[in-house]
Amino acid sequence: RRSSDLPQPSHPLKSFNWHKLAENKIGDTVWTEIDDVRAFNVLDLEDFEKMFSAYQRQQKELGSTEDLFLTTRKVKELSVIDGRRAQNCVILLSKLKLSNEEIKQAILQMDEQEDLAKDMLEQLLKFIPEKSDTDLLGEHKHEIDRMARADRFLFEMSRIDHYQQRLQALYFKKKFAERLAEAKPKIEAILLASKELCRSKRLKQLLEVVLAFGNYMNKGQRGNAFGFKISSLNKIGDTKSSIDRNITLLHYLIMIFEKTYPEILTIQLDLLHLPEAAKVNLAELDKEMNHLKNGLKALEDELDYQKGHVRDPRDRFVSVMNDFITVASFSFSEMEDLLSEAKHKYIKTLKHFGEDEAKMQPDEFFGIFDTFLQSFNEAKQDLENMRRKKEEEERRARMEAMLKEQRDKERQLKKAKAGGISEEVGEFDDLVSALRSGEVFDRDLSKLKRSRKRSGNQVAESG
Repeated sequence: RRSSDLPQPSHPLKSFNWHKLAENKIGDTVWTEIDDVRAFNVLDLEDFEKMFSAYQRQQKELGSTEDLFLTTRKVKELSVIDGRRAQNCVILLSKLKLSNEEIKQAILQMDEQEDLAKDMLEQLLKFIPEKSDTDLLGEHKHEIDRMARADRFLFEMSRIDHYQQRLQALYFKKKFAERLAEAKPKIEAILLASKELCRSKRLKQLLEVVLAFGNYMNKGQRGNAFGFKISSLNKIGDTKSSIDRNITLLHYLIMIFEKTYPEILTIQLDLLHLPEAAKVNLAELDKEMNHLKNGLKALEDELDYQKGHVRDPRDRFVSVMNDFITVASFSFSEMEDLLSEAKHKYIKTLKHFGEDEAKMQPDEFFGIFDTFLQSFNEAKQDLENMRRKKEEEERRARMEAMLKEQRDKERQLKKAKAGGISEEVGEFDDLVSALRSGEVFDRDLSKLKRSRKRSGNQVAESG
């Protein structure tokens, strides 16, 4: 009834994406009082058609000889796709540098020629033709040659059976090995770090010393402990010496280790995978593994669908995906087994240290040890710096003492010049005289000196 009452446009217009109220919902609403025919009587529909025509007018770039006589040349293109989406789609297609037919062939043949890079496939997934697109484009399929680039691309892709599923399958296939390779070292880190913590003799010895000091320091209910929560390790550095505030209990422990347990100083050699394990979020890892599992299941479902339908002679989906699923399922199964082993070993490790498995995630658990080891290394460096500083201060003190001694000697020499120098000069004169007379060869020098001393005393007495 409504369609016969409404005026019709002279050519296709852009669509208005609204949600119609069902006719049986109109009663007792404001819409019973509204008559759009009244509005049509006053609206300028000709101007409206120009403003919202499905034919886009593209102005030719100026600059050619022809444009000197014709200021503009307009080409009509049919476009029913949202302007921004169409523009982004054209940008993507220009980067791909492939025709619609080449893209279609690559998808049908599962990109055996490697024309579609992973990042391009990811972008193509953002431009899957929606039902509203296909409905609108289908109304103009007889005008395919006049469609704008984005419209024609979406229209031609929509004609590929299960286009979205094919594209998703191809993207999954290309990303699968990479995603598995990213997950594997995370799983291995949890497994290996768990084993290392349980096996480390250095760590066991460290905990033993810390327990001893803790029980020695703590009284009453806080003392007489048989063990402690591992989070306590990162509180060791909070206890400061009452003699030197720069020295903490952690510094002191390291000094004890240097004297009595030197092997503990290299504890990090026992725990090589700890830093990586501390970065692993198990919930995210589980989520990724579930995504991979669901992706393989979706692939198997699509393979079953494609096997049951008539396909294009160029279509390689079934043969390519058959082989891929066989290999990928085996690789994924191995990874699942590894994850299961890692979780089992992690839970055993929590129990080994007396921690609650329900409350402690791997990144928190391993993170406690990793933070402690960082503090441990920093404290070792602090002590090294303190020793170096002390050595420099002692060396400086020795140098200053030597310089003071030298200055004292110089001052004494200056004082001695007034009185003591005459004796030294006399001795020198005697020596020169003895050399000249040859006397030095007749008697030894010490006798000469004694003689000089006696004569000097006589002069002093006569004086």
